[in-house]
Amino acid sequence: MSRRWRIETALSSVLRERNIPTLDRLISMLIAKEDPFLADEVVEALLNNETYFFRDRTPFDVLARDVLPQLAHARRDQRRLRIWSAGCSTGQEAYSLAMLFDEDRERWKDWKIEILGSDVSQKVIDKARAGRYTQFEVQRGLAIRQTIRWFEEEEDGWTVAPHLKSMVRFETRNLLDPQGARQFDLVLCRNVLLYLCKDKRRQAFDRLASVIASDGALLLGAGETVIGQTEAFAADRDIRGIYRPAALQAPARRATGT
Repeated sequence: MSRRWRIETALSSVLRERNIPTLDRLISMLIAKEDPFLADEVVEALLNNETYFFRDRTPFDVLARDVLPQLAHARRDQRRLRIWSAGCSTGQEAYSLAMLFDEDRERWKDWKIEILGSDVSQKVIDKARAGRYTQFEVQRGLAIRQTIRWFEEEEDGWTVAPHLKSMVRFETRNLLDPQGARQFDLVLCRNVLLYLCKDKRRQAFDRLASVIASDGALLLGAGETVIGQTEAFAADRDIRGIYRPAALQAPARRATGT
């Protein structure tokens, strides 16, 4: 009952604007595919797009202190990194990653950094691409000094500076769809899997495993884990909160036992 109430609350604007009397009638319309745009409106209404810059700061500290230096060493010959922020919402996470690299410019000098932000919602991706945020959105997670460094002030808000935008691109993408052959060195998929049922969560892990480099890293949300969810990933033995492709971890476990 509680879950149905939350769904009705989230969809109240759709019901009102479409003049649909009940949730059951809405479901019938979706099943019958009476309106090709209705499903998109429902998805937009149900999505939780809560985000802010450097959300839950600790994971970004872990990336800066442990994960990125490891990747810098492993990719020192190619001098190229590909990172995917899956479920990026309005883009703050992807831009926060770009800020990490900008904070350590000397290390990443002459590197090609490619950050992809994706979300199923076209609405939030459009906002992320624009890179324009209100004063309230910018001050959530950023100090004044950082705001001045990474944004250009406009009459009604702030726009991400061009040198950060050049590192980031955005696209509409469903995590459950086939992901192609692109290999990412680091994937952030935070607070997305919580909303999936067990079977869909396993499918999502498989999709992530198909595009992450064999020595790459996966970062999940604080309330998420791979334990009991998938065999495609295993917890990193040294870095808490980081997960690695299981094939990478397996040889080390066998070697320990000999």
